[in-house]
Amino acid sequence: MKKKLTKSKNKVFLGVCGGLAEYFHIDPTIVRLIALVLLVMTGFFPVGLIYLVAALIMPNANDKDDDHVVEGEFKERK
Repeated sequence: MKKKLTKSKNKVFLGVCGGLAEYFHIDPTIVRLIALVLLVMTGFFPVGLIYLVAALIMPNANDKDDDHVVEGEFKERK
């Protein structure tokens, strides 16, 4: 099964940093601290804009493993 980059349910603000942490299997606090330092060092513009765009593009995390099944269709038996 492929890993998917999604927004995390363990979120502080929009779930982007938590999703990145889950994708790379690292502590979300470390990702949040790195993002905060980059945000302060760059003066919001590039990192803040990238974060907001990522929040719009990344899908929400869901508990279903049946992402390939369209709602209303039957699953194929394996």
